[in-house]
Amino acid sequence: MATTAAPPASPARAGISETEWEARLELASCYRVFDHLGWTELIYNHITLRVPGEDQAFLINPFGLHFSEVTASNLVKIDIDGNKLDDSPYPVNVAGFVQHSAFHRHLPGAHCIMHTHSTAGSAVASLEEGLSLSNFYAGQLAGKIAYHDFEGVTVRGEEGGRLLANLGDKRLMILRNHGLLAMGRTVPEAFLRLWVLQRACEIQVAAASMGPLRTIPADVLAVHQRDIGKIAPDYVMGTAEFAAMVRLVDRRDPSWRS
Repeated sequence: MATTAAPPASPARAGISETEWEARLELASCYRVFDHLGWTELIYNHITLRVPGEDQAFLINPFGLHFSEVTASNLVKIDIDGNKLDDSPYPVNVAGFVQHSAFHRHLPGAHCIMHTHSTAGSAVASLEEGLSLSNFYAGQLAGKIAYHDFEGVTVRGEEGGRLLANLGDKRLMILRNHGLLAMGRTVPEAFLRLWVLQRACEIQVAAASMGPLRTIPADVLAVHQRDIGKIAPDYVMGTAEFAAMVRLVDRRDPSWRS
């Protein structure tokens, strides 16, 4: 029986398993989604993803590139301590992974972690009260957000214990005077969590500029959270939303696939 030879491997994929390549594609697309949404801060901020099947290996953006320049092949593979596991010519943002490694190391379900300094997110993080339960999106997050006091730029590993203690059983955190943090079992799950928190912050900032905020009553919050959970099963959280955003950025510029 005649056989068809497999096409030659792309140089960018040499030595990379199919599983890791799929993870690279998903993470690279996420960086482009962030860029499309304006969740960028020059070359700073970060999204990390555990490599499937390799508990101590992670992917992170190449430090020095804008999110719009991230591709599947230029993501940097690192270990739990931030040491490079590949021959990438790019460095790794130490502050970026010191913070994330604390969660990746101790939380089995924290496969993807996202951190942003969006204007609305950082503004709400700078308020004494933090997020106000006064809009549709904030109402979804009642009792689901942790807070961590600002200790300066995150480059000291000893802060990790306090980050974990303050996170507790939550998977969203407002870093006071700093920004937002979200994590999840998958990229789509972490993305949707962050998107909801970001929208809540944007609406709060806009509404506060017009007058006093109207807090949602506790009994209404309970009903709102109960019913919002009926939209999609927990195990597919964010899948459709993230896929829609990836299709959008793919039409705009598919270079992230390289």
